Amino acid sequence: MSFDYNTTRSDLILAEYGRNVQNMVKYIIDLPTKEERNKYAQAVIDLMGFLNPHLRDVADFKHKLWDHLHIISDYKIDVDSPYPKPTPEEARFKPAHMGYPQQKITYKHYGKTVEKLISKTMEEENPERKSAMVQGIANFMKMAYVQWNKDNVADEVIIKNLRELSGGNLELEENVNLQKVEFRPQSNRQNNNNRGRNNNNKGRQNNNGGRPQQKNNNQKQRY
Repeated sequence: MSFDYNTTRSDLILAEYGRNVQNMVKYIIDLPTKEERNKYAQAVIDLMGFLNPHLRDVADFKHKLWDHLHIISDYKIDVDSPYPKPTPEEARFKPAHMGYPQQKITYKHYGKTVEKLISKTMEEENPERKSAMVQGIANFMKMAYVQWNKDNVADEVIIKNLRELSGGNLELEENVNLQKVEFRPQSNRQNNNNRGRNNNNKGRQNNNGGRPQQKNNNQKQRY
């Protein structure tokens, strides 16, 4: 008795569709008439879309499925596709490498965007608009600091960092307080949620407790 192992089978061309789809495509290639091939090819396309529903979020997902059908057939299937038949050269084409931007960031928790905003603000000539932009940047910096470091931060630290990043050109106006941003550990959030659920449960129990009493009073009135 011989066993059929994956190691003895042909390689899967597109593993996400499985071996059964690949065998179906192989069967379609050998069908004698194009009418039959078109009929079964459409059925396989529908099956491929069902097996990979995430492709529905891709632009022109039907086009993608037909391309995959040709690839699985090793470009041998002869059907009337609604899209141009892909070529092996297109499948092997690799786009040019996109270089990763090598930019020095002074404070990673603020990111490069904050530095760009600071540069833009320094160019602003309208005093009122410039003041509002400075305050907005400072509030954003405080929020970014708390989210990155998972810890609270004093306004003085944000003001100091803003001064450093702007080379001393940007300062918050006196008596201006930044927005309140506090870090809450996950455990505290869960405790608050549990308290809320317990209060809701107590409220339901109290409401349910009043119903039997009302029924008893009605029963007494009947007698």
